[in-house]
Amino acid sequence: MPQLVDGKWEKGDVAASEMRDGAFHREPTSFRNWITSDGSPGPDGQAALPTEAGRYQLFVAFICPWASRTLMMRNLKGLQDIISVSIAEPELGENGWTYAEPQDAGPRLAKIRYQHELYTASDPHYTGKVSVPVLWDRKEGRIVNNESADIIRILNTAFNQLSDNMLDFYPQTLRPEIDRWNAPIYEKVNNGVYRAGFAKTQGAYEEAATDLFEMLDTLEAHLSQSRYIAGAHFTEADIRLFVTLIRFDCAYHGAFKCNLRRLEDYPNLSNYLREIYQWPGIRETVRIDQIKRGYYSIAHINPTRIVPVGPALDLDRPHDRARLDGHGVVTL
Repeated sequence: MPQLVDGKWEKGDVAASEMRDGAFHREPTSFRNWITSDGSPGPDGQAALPTEAGRYQLFVAFICPWASRTLMMRNLKGLQDIISVSIAEPELGENGWTYAEPQDAGPRLAKIRYQHELYTASDPHYTGKVSVPVLWDRKEGRIVNNESADIIRILNTAFNQLSDNMLDFYPQTLRPEIDRWNAPIYEKVNNGVYRAGFAKTQGAYEEAATDLFEMLDTLEAHLSQSRYIAGAHFTEADIRLFVTLIRFDCAYHGAFKCNLRRLEDYPNLSNYLREIYQWPGIRETVRIDQIKRGYYSIAHINPTRIVPVGPALDLDRPHDRARLDGHGVVTL
């Protein structure tokens, strides 16, 4: 995978630092500032910028599950007219994430075609992977944050005074339970599919695949008794899980060899997936065609780059999740 080295774009497989002993290890994100209503420090003392309508922009790609988290939260919080969005092409080519048309990034940077331009504008000597999503400050011409887990929490609260949307997807009372589930879901499912798909040894692949399907089995059992991950309330834990589940049968099952079972083989998980997909504002964040194009364009995964015609997915089929309805369910 190409990346930036001291502010210069290097083509070829220069991001080999993510592979160790045949196993995939995700590179940590680098930009971790915050946005708060008044510019006061973030929850862990991070430097923060103040809330302003039209000041911030998301740079994302429909293929990317991490980016889809932020699109989901933007829609659920009603921020479509407050935070603008630019959508990259699904294929990750020799220039990295690319926009079909030049994107307006504000007066300091003007228009960009490549995601790496945002990174070098923020740090002229940046070295590392260039990823989506990016939460961008159009006013100052720099990246605020490129960690999706942070961005969804920023969007959850920072713009409440502008949107009048008080839905809380990380409520104080549920945080211990949300965090308890987030950790294994990230390691074994969200990142687990990549550990399986990018593995370069049989052992690394089998370890990742075993972890993945054991966790899916655990989630299947849990969702037989609980409508959502943290109980009766839909929370960020569900957002974080959904973005991997929606890509499972159409991409990870085939392209990443996560093929012990399909998601359709899990009654509770597949019903849960359809319920969330059918919520207002969620289907707009999902483009199955772009997801397939993107994953099957990865040359070392699929050298022919032929995109399969299937599988046939019916995400609008009725679901049975109302049987687990309880008090306090967030409805939209």
